[in-house]
Amino acid sequence: MTGFDKRLLLVPLLLAGCDPKPDPAVLANVEAEQRAAADDAGRIECASDAAARFAPDCTIERTADGDETILTLRQPGGGFHRLRITRDGRGVVAADGSEAARVTVIGDDRIEVAIGGTRYRLPATVGPVAR
Repeated sequence: MTGFDKRLLLVPLLLAGCDPKPDPAVLANVEAEQRAAADDAGRIECASDAAARFAPDCTIERTADGDETILTLRQPGGGFHRLRITRDGRGVVAADGSEAARVTVIGDDRIEVAIGGTRYRLPATVGPVAR
């Protein structure tokens, strides 16, 4: 074998030592940073239907309505949903329309809200609510 041939054999050995799997802790940090940046820009993650992937494509507006807070969640295609923040442990409920909002806790500080086929991921305080 020539010296050139030996070097070609080393390439697969060097590549075999590389770990192609991403570090879960690094991925979690990157995802948290992306969510924080989107939240700062008034953006939230949403998915237009059950099969769609979540992306920070929707916007959120907060409006005070007396003692209540109304969230208007706008989709990139122009659709929107309005939610009322509750203090009874449910998180949010539909503020108008005939479809109920289904709320699922997905983390210590996040909920997923499904309404009308669209899903939203929102920052939330999970636990007892101070009155």
